[in-house]
Amino acid sequence: MLLQKIKAVYQIFRPELPLAAGVCVILGSIVALGRFPPIQQLILGFMCGFFISGSAIIMNDYFDLDVDRINAPDRPLPAGILSLSEAVGLAATTMFIGLAAALMLGLAAFMLCVVFASIGLVYNWKFKESGFLGNLMVSSNVGITFILGGIIVGDPWNAMVWMFALIAFFIDLGEEIAGDAMDMEGDKKRDSQSIAIRCGKSFALAISAGLFGVAILLSLAPVFLGWLGTGYLGLVLIIDIIVILCTIRLLKSRTPEEGRLAMRGIYMSALVGMLAFLLYRLIV
Repeated sequence: MLLQKIKAVYQIFRPELPLAAGVCVILGSIVALGRFPPIQQLILGFMCGFFISGSAIIMNDYFDLDVDRINAPDRPLPAGILSLSEAVGLAATTMFIGLAAALMLGLAAFMLCVVFASIGLVYNWKFKESGFLGNLMVSSNVGITFILGGIIVGDPWNAMVWMFALIAFFIDLGEEIAGDAMDMEGDKKRDSQSIAIRCGKSFALAISAGLFGVAILLSLAPVFLGWLGTGYLGLVLIIDIIVILCTIRLLKSRTPEEGRLAMRGIYMSALVGMLAFLLYRLIV
């Protein structure tokens, strides 16, 4: 029973998603500073992104319970492995840890994290069915993680930080719209106004592909602007090719399972790319 609960906590937390948020904060700090900041700032910044994002993901499952009974009945809440009260308690705990870490980084970081957390909560509570507006809210939160990294090291208006924030924004926006296309059956139950439901799955996936294309073009901008060199270019070209191949698979997907697998490929390639960039900055 205990092992089952632990596994359920892992599943509802979906650590690869909070991990990406934490890495984005660290990347924002490194890009703004041009080198690795003090280890305490790195750890606290990572904790902000990781735990606040994790809290939002848990609450997403809380508010999505009825839909998940159709789309993902094996998740911890619809399967009855975790209770609603346990999910709320876990979300509150992770939120507290994230905000406490932010407070230790200063008032500006704390206030931005309050905005970060509030957008996530309001989206899950009221705007999940709003379609494109909800997609924009989630993607904005992803971009905010990079800005938070800049704030932590005292340079929130750094141009390259904002460039990376935009890349993350467009990647996530494409994934949000594609995700709605994969969840159409369950979304109809809650009267969602997603692009896929209003305009059709093919149209939504085409929009997603276009957004991924914008992100790819933006990923090359730091080279053409002279901010980063050939080492970055080689790394980003590999990631961009993987994103293109996964996008083609997404457009050709015939089932939600195939589509989600292609989306996961895009997400994981972006995460691996960020981790590789961290290693690249450490070496050079």
